[in-house]
Parts: sequence; structure tokens; C-alpha cells
Amino acid sequence: MHTRLLVIGLMIVGILLATTTPALADGIIIPDTPATSYLTVKYHRVTVTIQDQVAVTHVDQVFVNDTRSTVEGSYLFPLPEEAAISDFSMWVDGQRVSGQVLSREEARRRYDEIVRGRRDPALLEYVGRDLFQASIFPIAPGEERRVEIEYAQVLPAEGSLVRYVYPLSPEKFSPQPLREASISVSIISKEPIKAVYSPSHTVAVERQGDYRAQVGWEAHDVKPDKDFVLFYSVSQQVLSVNLLSFKARSEDGFFLLLVTPQLHVESERAVAKDVILVLDTSGSMEGEKLEQAKDALVYILQHLNPQDRFNIVQFSTGVHVFAESLRPASEASEAITFVRTLSAAGGTNIDGALREALRIAAGAQSAERPVFVVFLTDGLPTEGEVEVPAILANVKRVLPANARIFTFGVGDDVNTVLLDNLARDTRGASAYVRPGERIDEHVSALYAKVGMPVLADVKLEVEGVQVYDIYPHPLPDLFASSQLVLAGRYYASGPATLTLRGTVDSQSQSFTYRDLTFRDTGGDDFIAPLWATRKIGYLLNEIRLRGESQELVQQIVNLSIRYGIITPYTSFLVEEPTRALSEEGRAAVAQDAYQALATAGPAPQSGAAAIEQSITQSEMEKAAQPGAPTGEYAGQVRTVGERAFVLREGVWTDTTFDPTRMTPIVLEFGSDVFAEFLAQHPEAGRYFALGTHVIVVIDGTAYEMVSPSAEHQPTGQDSTAALDLGSVHLGQPMILLALTLLVVAVWLR
Repeated sequence: MHTRLLVIGLMIVGILLATTTPALADGIIIPDTPATSYLTVKYHRVTVTIQDQVAVTHVDQVFVNDTRSTVEGSYLFPLPEEAAISDFSMWVDGQRVSGQVLSREEARRRYDEIVRGRRDPALLEYVGRDLFQASIFPIAPGEERRVEIEYAQVLPAEGSLVRYVYPLSPEKFSPQPLREASISVSIISKEPIKAVYSPSHTVAVERQGDYRAQVGWEAHDVKPDKDFVLFYSVSQQVLSVNLLSFKARSEDGFFLLLVTPQLHVESERAVAKDVILVLDTSGSMEGEKLEQAKDALVYILQHLNPQDRFNIVQFSTGVHVFAESLRPASEASEAITFVRTLSAAGGTNIDGALREALRIAAGAQSAERPVFVVFLTDGLPTEGEVEVPAILANVKRVLPANARIFTFGVGDDVNTVLLDNLARDTRGASAYVRPGERIDEHVSALYAKVGMPVLADVKLEVEGVQVYDIYPHPLPDLFASSQLVLAGRYYASGPATLTLRGTVDSQSQSFTYRDLTFRDTGGDDFIAPLWATRKIGYLLNEIRLRGESQELVQQIVNLSIRYGIITPYTSFLVEEPTRALSEEGRAAVAQDAYQALATAGPAPQSGAAAIEQSITQSEMEKAAQPGAPTGEYAGQVRTVGERAFVLREGVWTDTTFDPTRMTPIVLEFGSDVFAEFLAQHPEAGRYFALGTHVIVVIDGTAYEMVSPSAEHQPTGQDSTAALDLGSVHLGQPMILLALTLLVVAVWLR
């Protein structure tokens, strides 16, 4: 009787709170014997076809019995809303096992049996949906069972932006990491597909014309801990814009803007551009490096558009050019012959080469055209001007406003501060070809992205809502077959009109989008840590390239703690969490970090470590997904939505909690107070799911959930704190009834 009351209470809570916790869409085998652990998932493969907003998802899983006992049980698969099973197969000794779809009422009864037997609250994440069930015949130790299931659903859309979600969370049940996990999505549309973006996983996107796209993700030996989320948009517009936003109560909002031009532009209609290829032919380039670099230049020359112009600057001790002025694309074959004859000898005159390239650009009077300077070098400056600040000053003095410098550092003996500053100051990009990598592959990949300019000198204007702190900064140029992802903040919410301005062929262009809504509360909470990741990357690069600043260090420390993002200053978050949680402590940490930087002097500008630092920080600055704790931090720092939690003296503590200023209100799990709190704040459930002892700050007030059996001393300044029931507006009586049953059952036991 007592156990049944407990189960009924938990069941109703799970059902009624299901809207605040996404149901798992991957299946699970639940052994009939309560003492038997769950089966390990060998692999988890998901294949999705989305055609005109209808998604068909095929799930292929293999379970392994790693226990020492023969296991029988049930395969359970919770169906997403509005989904319909179209196929299921599991084969045992050559025989196909059949399954059945249970209604919510039948599923509830089945869960009642399972939870009573296993007493595992984690299973309650499945409650509240129709359920597919199949009986599992005995699985001997070491044996496997393969399960395939397929279902269809209509995807929700906001305007032209369609969202697909596959909750990928088997780590809660699989004792071991998945040996293999993969998701493959095919998108087919009658309208042109524009944006394709995943904020959750690093995906490969292959465009197959305007109406098809293939998206893929895979990993090995992994325990997935977040849903797979994919957005795509369809539009007939030349330039498509989609807005996502998130706003917590009493805080400024965060927004994400996806700007996508048309996929293909006919070469005859492409924006005319000038391309100046600058190649290091010093003695250190001798051999394979030079041959690959020459292949890279040949690729670019072969892919010029008919109206493009070009020139080649070769430098070592001296500087030599293919022609005295820019040449038409029709002469590319002669230039290819010139490139093939180049040989390596002498020193490295970087300053002279850059000044010559920019002289050619300025002398051509080509202000109406974008100018791309592609600069390849494998060494430090040894001839002419060799001081980096002086070289940068010389470039700035003669740089045309329409010029972009794309730098390629070959090997580890390059100056990252020089190359990164050249790219950053001109809205270009820097890349590094590490030992063992091919130069031509790096260069051709970048040129394939920037070969078709669409909009230069991009500026964003928003009317109706005030936006600020937008990254990347400054905004880069826009190219065909590329996608611009902007993350920023905003003040007041509401409808807004957005205008993108820029230049095309020296002509000003503008694209206006009306009735875009910035949310007043809620939304996509991944945007906040994504914005923070980008800002941290930007600030780290500012320190590396411009010099240390205590103000910048303080900003990095604050953001690192608030969003749980790994930075050079993150160790204290784990080693001294109490210090990190107070305002005074964070100020002291920033002061210590700044003094350490000043004492250590300038960081190395060349070498493998300098290049790794440049790559890592630049990836943060351009991140498509929020930074997540990894390695040694993964077990002690966790993120839930836009919140970060650190494990502090056995307590999962919200990093916005300040123990020197806040006294948490204690919520004993299962108590009347806890029930009333959840009724008022159902969103807190996912935070409390971190463990048995959690502190979270909601609307400026700290709450501490403790186990009912624990002897507890509240965290904070005072020894006691109580919830003011007079301030709680009771609602959702069924939830309160369920929680009351839960409390009674626990007490009776």
C-alpha cells in the first residue's frame, strides 16, 4: 500500500511536469529483475529524412548484456508528440519480435509496474506520452540485441525556421559510454533551403543544390548529455534572415541571427573582385611545402570569375611580381606557368611583400571591387623591417578600405600575433597549416568560401529594440554558399525591424526584415552560453594581440564563472569554488590573473603553443555551439540550459549564488514546502535533477534542495531559512495532490 502510494505520487508528478522536461526519444531495455543493471548501448544510429516539414526518424540500436546474468525485460520507446510508429523490428534466433503501441493510460499502468519493481525515478522521464513496448526474450551474458524503430512526425516551425529535436540521452541508463553514436539528416524542400544550423552538435553540412541538404554527426566512446537540435529555414529571398531569442526574467535578453545568402551565384553575375596572391619563396619553403603552395595558387587562378583581376607577389630576400598591375582573369594560364617556375631561396621580407601587394591594390583604382590578399608564409620576418608593430603600422598606413587580408601560416615557425592582427584589422581570416597538413587543401577550402562575395562592409541596424555586444566583431563580409551567425544582447523586448546594409560593386545595398520578435521571456536558452563563449574568445584574443588589461581579465573571469566556460582562468572555479562564487572573490581572482600576466611578460608569439592558442581562441570567437566543460572539469562543472553549476563541498551550486550575500531557502525534497515551490516554479525541476543536494538562484532568491533523510545545515550566513508561504500563489492542484501523495508515502514508509 505504502509503496503504491509512492509510485502513484511519482507517476502523477512525472505526467504533469512532463512539459518542463523533454521526453527521451531513444529506446531502453528494462530488465525484469530489479537488481539487474541496465544494458550497455553498443551503438545508437539515427537516420532522419525531412521532406516539406515532415520528419521520418529511423532509430537503430544494439544493446549488450555486460552483466553475468541472463536478462529478460521490456523494450520501451516513448513516442514524441504527434508521432506515429511506422515500423519496428527485432530479431531473435531468426524470428521477428512484434511490439505494440500503448495508449497513455496503458503506458501509465506499465510504468506503475516498472517503477514499483525498480524504484528508479529516472524512468519517470518517459511518462506522459504514448508508449511503444516489446517483450525482450532472454539475453545471455555477452549477447546482443538489435532494435530498429521508425516513426513520423510533423515538425513545428516559427515563420520559415523549422526545428527538429532528437533527445539523445542514453547515458542515464547505459552503464558504459556508447561505442558509436551517429545522426544523419536528409532535408528535402520544395522551396530553397537557406540556413542549416545546429546549436547542440558540431555537424557537417553538405549542400546538394538549393533544395537538398545532408547533415551528419557522429562520435565514439561518448555519453551524449544533450538533445540533438537542428534548425533549417526555407525562403525564396536572395538574403534570408532568421531570429532566435532568449530572455530570463529581470535580465537583458540574448539573440541569435542567422543570415544566409543564396547558395549559388552564376560566375558571370558574381561580384567582380581583385585577388593578389602573395607567396613566400624563402629557402625554408624548399621541397614539398613550396609544391603544395604552388598547387594552392594554381587552384585559385583556375577558379577566378571572368570579370576578376589578379596579380602574384613572390617574396624572399627581395620582392618580385608577375605583372606591374592587376591582370584580367583571361591571363590566368600565363600566371600558372609563372607559378610553376618558382623556386625557393633567400630570407623572408614580409614587410616588403605586403607593401607591394597593397601598392598594387591601391594603384589599380579599384575601390568599387573587393580586394583579397592571400598571404602564405612559413617563417618569421628576417629581411627589411622585422619588428611586428612596425610592419602592422606600415600595412595600416597604405591599406585600402576595400582590402581583406587572408593569412596562412605554414608550419610552427610563424608569428601568430602578426598574422592574426593582419587578418583581424582587415576583416579577413587567419589559418594555420600544421606539420603534416596540406597547404593546398587549406587554401582551396577558404577560397571556395570567399570566392563569391555577396555583401561587403556589413552593418546591422535594429529599430524597435536596442541591441548591443554583438559577435563576431566587427561583422565579416558575406559570401555566397556561406552562413553568418551573429550572437548579441538586447534590452527591451518586442517587435523590431532589422536592416542589413553593405556594399556590392561600390553600390550601397540594404535588406530590410519587419515584424521580427525579440521575446520578453523564455525562448532558446542555448543562446546565452553561446554568446558568452564568443565574447570570451574575443576578449582572449584582444589580450593576446593587444596586450593584457585588468578590465578584460575581469570580464573573462565573470563570464567563465557565470556560464561554466573553460578558459585559462577556470581552474579556480574547481579548486576554490567558494572564492569564485563571491563578487569580492572574483575581483581577487581577476587581480591575481592580471598580475600573473604582467609578471610573466608577453606570451610566445610563435611556436606550436602559440599556434594552438590562436586556433583555440579563434574557434571560441566564431563558435557555433556553446562551450561545455570537458576533461577534468566535466565532473565538477555542469551546465543546465543557460545556468552553470559547480560541485562545492558535495553540493551542486548555481554559480550566480553568492554565499557571502545570500541565505538560501531550504526545500526538503518531498515536503509540503517543496511541493508548493515546484507548483510555483516548475522550471526548477531540471536543476534539482542534478543530484540530491542542489542550490539554485531563481529571480534573485536562492533555494537549496536537500534530501529528506539528510541532517542538514543550511548553506549561507544564517543557520535557518524558511519559505514565506504567504508569498506563494498556489496553483495546479493536481500537482499538489500528487506531491502530497508522495510525501505521505515517504512518511508511511
